[in-house]
Amino acid sequence: MTCTKTLLNPVQMGILSLPNRVLMAPLTRNRAGSDGVPKDMAQTYYGQRGSAGLIVTEATQISEMGKGYLDTPGIYTEAQAEGWHQITDAVHANGGRIFCQLWHVGRISHSSLLPDGAPPVSSSDRAAQAQTFTANGFEDCSRPRAMSVEDIGRTVQDYRNAAEWARKANFDGVEIHGANGYLLDQFLQDGVNDRADDYGGPTANRMRFLNEVVNAVKLVWPSNRVGVRLSPLGQANDISDSDPEALFSAVYKMLNDQRLAYLHVVGSFPGSEGDEDGKALLKRLRKDWGGFYIANGGYDAESAAKAIDEGAADAVAFGRPYIANPDLPERFRRGAALNKPDQDTFYGGDERGYTDYPFLDNVSSTQ
Repeated sequence: MTCTKTLLNPVQMGILSLPNRVLMAPLTRNRAGSDGVPKDMAQTYYGQRGSAGLIVTEATQISEMGKGYLDTPGIYTEAQAEGWHQITDAVHANGGRIFCQLWHVGRISHSSLLPDGAPPVSSSDRAAQAQTFTANGFEDCSRPRAMSVEDIGRTVQDYRNAAEWARKANFDGVEIHGANGYLLDQFLQDGVNDRADDYGGPTANRMRFLNEVVNAVKLVWPSNRVGVRLSPLGQANDISDSDPEALFSAVYKMLNDQRLAYLHVVGSFPGSEGDEDGKALLKRLRKDWGGFYIANGGYDAESAAKAIDEGAADAVAFGRPYIANPDLPERFRRGAALNKPDQDTFYGGDERGYTDYPFLDNVSSTQ
């Protein structure tokens, strides 16, 4: 019962009062239209999960050039914003709160997904040793071109424009995706960023793009409605840094000065939960962030409650458990068994494996 009390206690996050600490992590589901407009079934999907303390949407590209996977949603046109508005209405009608995750994939893309077959863009022209999902299935990422300073400036404006569309769509706030080896991470980490200008080299230079994006988004949203997601352990999409502790210590401190709503940190990916060195690094970095901290990666109810009780996190974002359990906080409250997710329906498809997972129905508590 201790974990239930811990996870279901309300908490203040910036200006928002969250009814519980069981947050829904961003989950790419590849079910938007080819124009980036969310489909009608997404209203049901997100509305079903309105009991989460906070929903962070699936990664949502800020521009045509930000796209990296087939059938992912955007937030840069009126039609896309209208589609999202119907979703935020559904979440709010069910008592929920929802942030839009602003995303640019950078080099984790394929030319077939981009305007006129353009190459992806990144901090450098280094191709990622990674694959993305296209109309032909999984394909190797295309070789990117290095962004010019003018490209960077336009992309900062794209983030601001996307933030404006998110406001029009009636989101409660936005999360800037700076994790998982995508564009902003490609500038942060020197395993990719080999630039010799003001956006490369010393840590302060490599943080510049992220800082400019945060400042641009804050022109649209107050800082207490802006979050940032980071992944200091470099576990995805061929990303690495020669000194991640020094880099992310500086990044945490920079963001701490911005007085943001939260910092959302990916601590592990499936299969990497037992990395003790990584856990120790995250614990040391935690000291450089004084605001609301969301942990993510491999948690169950017991380990999430322990992290909160020990002060390692203020809330925990759950990914796969929310795919299969739209009523996850209630299941934790009752100590009920969780539905098992069907991995074959994670990406793409229709309502099957998306909106048809059952809610609790007269489930007896096991606690």
